[in-house]
Amino acid sequence: MAEVYSISMNKGGVGKTSLVTNLAGAITKQMKKKVLIIDTDGQGNSSIAFGFKQPNDFEYTIYDVLMGEKNAKDVIIEVSPHLHILPSNKDMNFLEFDILPNLHQYGEPFKLLTRHVVGIQDQYDYIFIDTPPSMGLVAGNVLAIADKVIIPFAPETFGVNGLINVIEGVSDFKKKENPSLEIAGVVGMMLDSRTSLHGELIKQARQYCFEHDINMCDTVIPKSIRFANATAYDGKPATWSDSNNPIVKAYYELLEEVLPHGKKG
Repeated sequence: MAEVYSISMNKGGVGKTSLVTNLAGAITKQMKKKVLIIDTDGQGNSSIAFGFKQPNDFEYTIYDVLMGEKNAKDVIIEVSPHLHILPSNKDMNFLEFDILPNLHQYGEPFKLLTRHVVGIQDQYDYIFIDTPPSMGLVAGNVLAIADKVIIPFAPETFGVNGLINVIEGVSDFKKKENPSLEIAGVVGMMLDSRTSLHGELIKQARQYCFEHDINMCDTVIPKSIRFANATAYDGKPATWSDSNNPIVKAYYELLEEVLPHGKKG
C-alpha cells in the first residue's frame, strides 16, 4: 500500500515540481520502488520534467478524474516500469469554477481525489502529489488523501511568513478533515550559499520549526542550473540523468530524512 505524500506550498517558484520529480527519480533509480506522480497543477510541469513537452495535448488528465468522467487507472501514463504519472494541464485552472457551483453533484468536495487514489494505492510503493501554489479546493483534496506533507521552503523575502502560513493551514486541515496527516519535513530549496540573506532565512525557518516541533531537514537543495538543464536537454530529472553529480546527490541524501524506508532502509 503506497504512502501518499503531498508537496505543498502556497506560492509558486519554490521548487515543488523539482522536488517531486527528482525525489521520485531518486527512489526509482536507487530503491527500485514503484512510484506514481499525480500532478494537480495546471501548468503540467511534472510531465514536462519527464519529456512530455505539451501537457495540453493529453486527451485526458487529472481534471477528468476529479470531474468524475474518467478513472485514474485509465489516465495514468507509464514513463518507466517503476514510474508512472497521472498528468495535468490547463484544464485544472478551471476546476473550481466547474465544481463549486455544482457541489450538489459531487458530494463531499474534499473527497474528489480520495475515492480514485484509494482504488490504485495498492499498485505503488509511493505516491507523490504535485500541487498548485494555493490552499484552495485542489490543495484540500490533496491533503485529504495524503499521509504526509513535504513543504519546500525557498529562502527569499517573506518566505518564512509563507512557510508559517502553510504549516498553520496544514495543522488546521488536520484537525478538521484528516487527523492522520503529518508533516514529513520542511526542505530548504534553491539555496545560494554565497548569499547571506539565504543563510539568515534558512536559520529563521529552522528556528521556527524547532520551536514548533517540526522536522526541517538537514539536507538542503542548492540553487543550480543543472536541474533545469536536465529537464530542458535530457527530458528527465537530474536524479536520472546526472545522479553522480555532487549537487544532484543532495536528493539522494534527502531520501533518508523524508522517507521511512530511505537509503538506510
